[in-house]
Amino acid sequence: MTDQATALLDAALIHVPFDGWSEDALRAACADTGVDLATARVLYPRGGVDLALAYHRRGDAQMAARLASEDLSHLRFRDRIATAVRYRIEAAEDRELVRRGTTLFALPPYAADGVSAIWGTVDLIWTSIGDSSTDYNWYTKRATLAGVYSSTVLYWLGDDSPGAAATWSFLDRRIDEVMQFERVKGAVQRNPLGRLLMAGPNALLSCVRAPVRSARDDLPGYSPAVPKA
Repeated sequence: MTDQATALLDAALIHVPFDGWSEDALRAACADTGVDLATARVLYPRGGVDLALAYHRRGDAQMAARLASEDLSHLRFRDRIATAVRYRIEAAEDRELVRRGTTLFALPPYAADGVSAIWGTVDLIWTSIGDSSTDYNWYTKRATLAGVYSSTVLYWLGDDSPGAAATWSFLDRRIDEVMQFERVKGAVQRNPLGRLLMAGPNALLSCVRAPVRSARDDLPGYSPAVPKA
């Protein structure tokens, strides 16, 4: 992100609680920073939408940097996931900025942008904690975590408990539910009858491979597109 892009985003954050992620917020940021509107449109072609996505990617990058600075190897895998989701939510800091973004990406023209942003976040979480899967598990892990992450963010937006303690308890419960499902799935796979019943689906899923990562995918905060069915 260029200095001008960063300055515009920083300036816009002051106005978003009042104007949303909108053209008005972009124009106000231009007035505050002295960046002309033509330059701002080059940096953020779709105005408020691209500002919102840049803010989201900034949160992703902050989470990744925090995870990289700490040793989580002593934690259980489920606790690493919980820690990463918590760090990502804490990176947002301002609930109103996230609330405004949630409203924006709920609109049909921008729903795909919102889904792509969330997919980028969960992909970054899995990659940051060492996931190396390349088969269909690459997809199922991210799809599952996307549900956990999204529901936890929505819970956090309405949480007024001290230190968001209720949110972190909610997150733990959601992850425990996922882990319980994984244990059941594992038990089915170990059972001879279960293996027989799952032989067909497993044969189909064995053909699925994770997308090939490029150097761009490893840039901090980069959000890869949601894989197409």
